[in-house]
Amino acid sequence: MTTTTLNKPSTRGSSTGAAAPERRRRPGRIRRVGLPYLLLLPALLLELLVHLVPMVIGIVMSFKELTQFYIRDWGSAPWSGLGNYQVSVDFDAPVGQALLHSFLVTVAFTLLSVALCWLTGTAAAIYMQDTFVGRGLLRALFLVPYALPVYAAVITWVFMFQHDNGLVNHVLHDQLHLTGKRSFWLIGDNSFYALLTVSVWKGWPFAFLIVTAGLQNIPKELYEAAALDGAGMWQQIRRITLPSLRAVNQVLVLVLFLWTFNDFNTPYVLFGKAAPEAADLVSVHIYQASFVTWNFGTGSAMSVLLLLFLLVVTGGYLVLTSRGRRAVDV
Repeated sequence: MTTTTLNKPSTRGSSTGAAAPERRRRPGRIRRVGLPYLLLLPALLLELLVHLVPMVIGIVMSFKELTQFYIRDWGSAPWSGLGNYQVSVDFDAPVGQALLHSFLVTVAFTLLSVALCWLTGTAAAIYMQDTFVGRGLLRALFLVPYALPVYAAVITWVFMFQHDNGLVNHVLHDQLHLTGKRSFWLIGDNSFYALLTVSVWKGWPFAFLIVTAGLQNIPKELYEAAALDGAGMWQQIRRITLPSLRAVNQVLVLVLFLWTFNDFNTPYVLFGKAAPEAADLVSVHIYQASFVTWNFGTGSAMSVLLLLFLLVVTGGYLVLTSRGRRAVDV
């Protein structure tokens, strides 16, 4: 009696053959996953060099007695610990009083500028939603202040605010007779209003652009249904437009706040190195404390305090807006 043995096919070769393509696929998958990070690496390195490294150096400088005597070798400046911070927040001393005054002026200027930019931009964006002849040209003209370089835009206002030959005094005093005499706009208390005017003129087109983009996502059927129910223009804006723009406005207000609070170019070009007391913003004040009085340690401490303030305000704003958004969603 003979027995036949059936030889089963070996599974070693098949398992090895299946594992080989799997191993070959893994390097390709790793390359695909790592390629985006590799492409982002140059931008991250530039961000590190341009922003993070100077920020760390500024924090280190804030703990040193860095004056004009140690500029050539700032690393050899003696440590002062929290001395520069104590001088900056000592509101009974001249340095602390000047910083507090500059901070209050900056807060008032920022709140007014952001509110006026948002209000003007939103009103213009809502008005431009209707179709009429010349709407495209008008939109392009609205964006001119935002498209112009800062120096070119602000230096034009410097000439317009001149006491004798400026356009502002010519219109207000000579033509409209709204003032009893020609005003000094770049010195004294009027400098605050001049700075606010330039800031709003330069910043409201950005609000107009962002709100216009947000309005494109609101269905027109909502307005048509509201009109059929008898809702007027103001009711439609209050009940449809503003609630639909809530998320857009939250980001817009935060960006405008940070840009305006940190604005250095506008007051520097408008007033020069020595801004008037009524328009002494924190950014220019820190510049004067660092590069005019040559006390870089105190100026660095002021910069760090400004950074901490903005981080706290931004964090609190994001927490409040996120809670409000969750409450609306619920």
